[in-house]
Amino acid sequence: MKFISDELAELRESGLYRELRTVDGPQGAHVRLAGREVLCFASNDYLGLANHPKVVEAARRAMDTYGWGAGASRLVCGNMRLHQELEERIARFEGTEAALVFPSGYMANVGAVTALIGVGDLVLGDKLNHASIVDGCRLSGAKFRTYGHGDVKKLHRLMARRPHYRRAMAVTDTVFSMDGDLAPLPEITALCRAHDAMLMVDEAHATGVFGETGRGLVEHFGLKEQVDVTMGTLSKAVGSVGGFIAGSQDLVDYLRNKARTFMFTTALPPAACAAAIVGLDLIEQQPELRAALWRNVQRLTEGLNALGLVRGEGRSPIIPVVLGEPKTATAFSTFLLNDGVLAPAIRPPAVPPGTSRLRLTVSAAHSAQDIHRLLDALSRALRQLPAVNPCEGCRPSQGCAGPEDDDED
Repeated sequence: MKFISDELAELRESGLYRELRTVDGPQGAHVRLAGREVLCFASNDYLGLANHPKVVEAARRAMDTYGWGAGASRLVCGNMRLHQELEERIARFEGTEAALVFPSGYMANVGAVTALIGVGDLVLGDKLNHASIVDGCRLSGAKFRTYGHGDVKKLHRLMARRPHYRRAMAVTDTVFSMDGDLAPLPEITALCRAHDAMLMVDEAHATGVFGETGRGLVEHFGLKEQVDVTMGTLSKAVGSVGGFIAGSQDLVDYLRNKARTFMFTTALPPAACAAAIVGLDLIEQQPELRAALWRNVQRLTEGLNALGLVRGEGRSPIIPVVLGEPKTATAFSTFLLNDGVLAPAIRPPAVPPGTSRLRLTVSAAHSAQDIHRLLDALSRALRQLPAVNPCEGCRPSQGCAGPEDDDED
């Protein structure tokens, strides 16, 4: 199959070829990579719970009781006690009637979107939504239209088509995974209510991070009663693995019977459920973790501002340093890794062409010294690598994302 080797060669030439790096040992602010310890600014473990002793111990105890694998889909014989306890815990955390757990956040998004809308329906999404949302919208068979990133006016124009469709739904990330910026959620919510459209939000990067009690951007804006479908993950701030949908009991009963990514896959290992339950407990019981995270966001953002790599305040623990072309971003990432700092280059198709970047993520587990070390390494990279103009502090949300979807059906 010559086309495979040809396309691999093209990926290498364009700076888009990807390889795996193997971490030896647990996740944390410092990880062991290729036999040496490096400082990690790449993980989504925002609160440092992935290797928290209580999370690890909960998983260990669960394995003693339940073993490891679930053995089957939940609708066959894989529905174990810890799956139900986790769903009850998520519902209490989210303040909803019920919740449904999926093996991953990707599967939660695809399963929910494809179950809730289909042929004859309209689904609207932000142009920079996560790939799992985009794939769900495309697979649904509904008329799928995107609006420019955060462009509420365009969403308003697209919503005007609502009367021509059986059902309509808007779906958006709340915190965008590559830019770290926030969706204009109050405005989107108001449009959905005005046009009798469902609203689904992806809180993957907001759960545990935003809101007075860590419930996400919906809590931050006080919109809980106005959101129909909440998706979240257990694999980021919660420190475990898996995804979930939270909402009404009817919604959960419906998805249990309609979401193919729930029905036709083996259940999460019960030990992962036990770890997630403790992760949610820690988010509620230790608000100081969230406070430490936001102090680190401020420290890192101020330092990046001083270097001229970003502008403005940190909006989330995800802070992109946009460098432009893939080879430039790769060169910076390689320089940093040689200097003992892991900050992978993010390139198309994960981000739009011309916006390759370092996607820096900070956690509550980083020390002030860790952040200083990163900034020092970036300063050396700026001095020693060919001069770059990091898009004048630009992000895709400020015009680099390319043209939005047109208004034609």
